[in-house]
Amino acid sequence: MFAPLRRALVRQVRSTFNDQSKGQRPVPRSDHALFPRNSVIWRVHGDVTSMMAGGIAALLTQMLHPQALGGVWDHSDVHADMIGRLRRTARFLAVTTYGERASAEAAIAKVRGIHQQVAGVLPDGTTYRAEDPHLLAWVHVAGAMMFLEGWRRYGEPGMSTADQDRYFAESGEVARMLGADPVPATRRQAERLVNEFLPELRSDTRSRAFRDLVLNAPAQSLAELPVQQLLMRAAVDLLPPFARELHGLRPVLLAVPVVRGATLGLAGTLRWAFGAESYR
Repeated sequence: MFAPLRRALVRQVRSTFNDQSKGQRPVPRSDHALFPRNSVIWRVHGDVTSMMAGGIAALLTQMLHPQALGGVWDHSDVHADMIGRLRRTARFLAVTTYGERASAEAAIAKVRGIHQQVAGVLPDGTTYRAEDPHLLAWVHVAGAMMFLEGWRRYGEPGMSTADQDRYFAESGEVARMLGADPVPATRRQAERLVNEFLPELRSDTRSRAFRDLVLNAPAQSLAELPVQQLLMRAAVDLLPPFARELHGLRPVLLAVPVVRGATLGLAGTLRWAFGAESYR
């Protein structure tokens, strides 16, 4: 009875994450991936809703570092294609989590090659290099924290500390392959590293313009608009207090339960649609 609805939802999600004009298809799960099937990173990265909310929150947090923002602002098409950037990030995560080891290593090598070409000077005269290990450490830890928080809120609220530590240990393997240093191996180490970066974060004209680009990105279709708006609100709700403050985003407290409830409903609906299938 509900089979047509399930198929429609699955098609919609797959078209959102895969650029069909380029012949992209979902990344198949491999028994020869960088991580085994029973790894925590498979569990965390396998849920569509929490990864979308976490991914938006990750990007908003990462770009509070002026050097990280400079690389994206000066060397990408983010101004014209924010959704495309989010889609490429999602695909990189899928390949490096679930794909064949050779495909994952090739994707990492490609990103490292791009980073080698990204360098510049900020408006205040500060230089930046995308391959800077310290800068890559920030991008990694800010992203990992937000992906994990998205999963804990909308997938596994009772996740053990041991499994959270395993997530940082596993995701850190990719970060090291990308050249990041230092790379936290536990949640406590990750929280400590984030605190060490706080003095380097900035709110300025660029960061506010980037915030607006993210939160006001046009939906790919009218049908997707309500879901996209919900996920943007869920992402803002996920942000750590320091990031919300720097971005000037004040949560409407009365709306928080509505946003969380609706996002939980979306997560449950998509899990029902895919059933035993993989989200990847």
